Amino acid sequence: MRDVAVVAFGQSDHARDSAETSEVEMLMPVLHDVLEQTGLAARDIGFTCSGSSDYLAGRAFSFTMALDGVGAWPPISESHVEMDGAWALYEAWVKLLTGEAETALVYSYGKSSPGSVRDVLTRQLDPYYAAPLWPDAVALAALQAQALIDAGLTDPQELAGIAARSRAAAATHPHAQLRGEVPMGETLVAPLRTGDCPPIGDGAAAVVLAAGDTARRLTDRPAWIRGLDHRIEAHALGVRDLTDSPSTRLAAERAGAFERPLDTAELHAPFTSQEVVLRRALRLDAPDSTVCVNPSGGALAANPVMATGLIRLGEAAARIQRGASDRALAHATSGPCLQHNLVAVLEGE
Repeated sequence: MRDVAVVAFGQSDHARDSAETSEVEMLMPVLHDVLEQTGLAARDIGFTCSGSSDYLAGRAFSFTMALDGVGAWPPISESHVEMDGAWALYEAWVKLLTGEAETALVYSYGKSSPGSVRDVLTRQLDPYYAAPLWPDAVALAALQAQALIDAGLTDPQELAGIAARSRAAAATHPHAQLRGEVPMGETLVAPLRTGDCPPIGDGAAAVVLAAGDTARRLTDRPAWIRGLDHRIEAHALGVRDLTDSPSTRLAAERAGAFERPLDTAELHAPFTSQEVVLRRALRLDAPDSTVCVNPSGGALAANPVMATGLIRLGEAAARIQRGASDRALAHATSGPCLQHNLVAVLEGE
């Protein structure tokens, strides 16, 4: 297999409401940033792949408008996934592995502010039994949290500690939406309080991938993708054990996460209770574990839907590039209660 690396990562300032800017206007500075980091021009990109959701935008084929920010003339090799940008990165990674391109631009964006993201996310449920009941993402996460508490795997005090640690880690992050000390607030859907839940916000992110010697030429310390895999669980919530995530564990195993020690883990856990599930699945819950979990603050500090997973990969890669990490795990999720999970392992030279 060819060596493929992340050579640049950028993201927008995440905000509760970006009504004054369109998706294209939100995305363009991020694209310019990653291209400037590498010294590449748009014509030097061999493949472009994006991730977004027409349901959030409220119109069909909305991603075609974002191509205005990329520049699609002369014609480019381009693709789109109706998912978090982490899965767009997966497609671009495969493209580079096959030798069909030397460089790839991956971007994703989401604007949750115009509507009710809790209602929008119900469309991920099965259309016959669950979706007609309109159980939103917070209510389903609360069911998962209560299952964990009932099983003796966590308690409200531990969940509050996860929220506090995450937002304290984001205190100096220039792009975080919530940072520093944030009150846990009132109960939103028992047992989850507002502090257990991610902020609603808008944002965008982009990554540049490159293969082999091209990656070494574009940056001093590439973040090599040593393994990348994604797995999915049953659509019906009633046949799943919500206290566990076997798909995450399997994806991590196939990506090589358990072969050698890690020093960093960027987990896409929008709710505090979901970090408990992921830490157990990824073997990060040992009392003597030295792995730094979500040093960026994670999804509890900023959660632009459809970009949060790509940001986890970008944050892990950025730590490697600046020498703060040697071997990092990045995780992304999609669907209710951690239904679909992607795991990547990244390493420095």
